[in-house]
Amino acid sequence: MSLGDLFPIFGIIAFFLLWIHSMCGVFEEWLRPRMNFDAFIHWTSLVILVSIILHPLLLLILIKFDLQTLLSASPLPISLGLVGFLLLITYDIGKALRHRAFFARHWNKILIISTVGFILTFFHSLVLGSHLQTGWQRKLWIFFGITAILATIYTYGIKRFLK
Repeated sequence: MSLGDLFPIFGIIAFFLLWIHSMCGVFEEWLRPRMNFDAFIHWTSLVILVSIILHPLLLLILIKFDLQTLLSASPLPISLGLVGFLLLITYDIGKALRHRAFFARHWNKILIISTVGFILTFFHSLVLGSHLQTGWQRKLWIFFGITAILATIYTYGIKRFLK
């Protein structure tokens, strides 16, 4: 298996686990009594962090860190991925510093910011993912994206409004 085969796998792993997190937000009250919810989020978050670092890193290694080639290839989708990455990484920074007053006070904002990063990565992958461009895979990917957006609207909008 080559680096060219591996780098998209890490993007797919990260996206799928982020999708699971978005679904967990919808069903959190039901899930908490049935599983160690916090441990699940903790460990899958670590896998997501490793994946969102390895995904672009392996691509950069493949192109020999030629950023000009990378940015000229597909500027908008690459930009969506870069901004999505930065927003997703705020979760990990905030989590590491959560014991500090600023991060504890703004934890819900950090969750929303990282969720926006997740949605941006959906659009990034929809345009660039070579395996996601046609057929059933594209339909499946659109299903994941739409359900993630709906879960986000429910978790950070409707669910909070109903409380």
